[in-house]
Amino acid sequence: MNHGLAPHTAKRAAGANQFRHNHYVPEWYQKRFLLPGEHKYWYLDLQPEVVTNGKVRYTRRDLLNWGPDRCFAQDDLYTTKWGSIENTELEQFFFGEIDSEGKVAVEYFADFAHPSADGDAFKTMLGYMTVQKLRTPKGLGSIAELAKSENKNVNLLLLQRMQNIYSAIWTECIWQIADASDSATKLIISDHPVTVYNRDCFLMSEWCRGYSDPDIRLVATHTYFPLSIEKVLVLTNLAWVRDPYQSERALRPNPNFFRHAMFKFTDIQTDRKLTEEEVIQINYVTKRRALRYVAAAEKEWLYPERQLGNRDHWRKLGDGYLFMPDPRHGHMGGEVIIGYKNGTSAAFGPYGHRPWQKGYKDPAREKREWDSLERFKAEWAAMKGQDYTGVTFQFASRSHPPMTRDSDEMHEHYLKLDAEIASRPGERRRRRRLRMEQPSGGVSPSKND
Repeated sequence: MNHGLAPHTAKRAAGANQFRHNHYVPEWYQKRFLLPGEHKYWYLDLQPEVVTNGKVRYTRRDLLNWGPDRCFAQDDLYTTKWGSIENTELEQFFFGEIDSEGKVAVEYFADFAHPSADGDAFKTMLGYMTVQKLRTPKGLGSIAELAKSENKNVNLLLLQRMQNIYSAIWTECIWQIADASDSATKLIISDHPVTVYNRDCFLMSEWCRGYSDPDIRLVATHTYFPLSIEKVLVLTNLAWVRDPYQSERALRPNPNFFRHAMFKFTDIQTDRKLTEEEVIQINYVTKRRALRYVAAAEKEWLYPERQLGNRDHWRKLGDGYLFMPDPRHGHMGGEVIIGYKNGTSAAFGPYGHRPWQKGYKDPAREKREWDSLERFKAEWAAMKGQDYTGVTFQFASRSHPPMTRDSDEMHEHYLKLDAEIASRPGERRRRRRLRMEQPSGGVSPSKND
């Protein structure tokens, strides 16, 4: 499969051929990353084409100032061919409907505020993000490798059959909506906008080579999706929030893809304000996980590595916790029991297990997670301070808004607990492996580093 056509070779079609020029990142989505009043942004080719014209050999320009109609597109990417018959219905109907409904869902979550709870928007978002991850040249390449198939028709058929593959796993994640409005640098996008990051899956590892992404079921894997130039949705496995001291590449509990799962809107974490350093680090991950193209409203945002300098260690981004929600709004439990009008009921554990399945009740796991979550809350409080970096609506209501900071007593408790934990054998070494050296003039490291 040819996934690497240069933008110069993509020809815009019109009239009857309008469905043959395929945007694998929709134009409406791209426009969410333009500055007000602008119609173009900066489009960077990470692998510019080398052209030979007679005896002349040159490399095409890598940086272009283009509008969304010319970016992240390829002719006939979704056109199927059966004999001499070419068919564009996949673009016209399948992606057309998904993009139309997905636009509404993206807008909903970009503007999300508690106590809103739109189940239709949630279900649409799951499907849209899954298809967006699979429809890009990188996603199609991963399907081809998984199926061991070079047949374009077969791979596009598989894409349609896989359109709900990530729904259960993402449903059981902790959802976090982070805001870059306080940062001068804003978010960039790539040719693979549903991005996956695991701090222990380094760039040249088997998980990140070629078309590969770290498995979203690896416990430390975060999935993030920029919603606009200032908002990003981050999905983090519940098991990682409860215990970030386990092996990053262990599978989360109940890793089965195709099954039912339950979601609680009150657990969505909002109000996280990203620092400029965090935005730059997110942009760095976006660029390094792109297949070929990235785009930004400002030219300098396309080069986060220049701003990070030697602070670009994959494991140490965000002191090891770049995409983490605030654990102080995490909680144990999570069993959900549903009663129906006919008298029947259904129950789900926090990881989607049903009552008859192994793992529905696991006292040993619950004890480990209880201890590790308290430990993580203490570490987070010592790192971030008394104010929460994000809040949920779990223990709130319209008349009683969520707490935004720990009480003085609770904060003091966490600081004492963290100091005790930091003195344990091996703990200081563990933290040194995660903590980033501060830039000149930055905040001093914690006394526990």
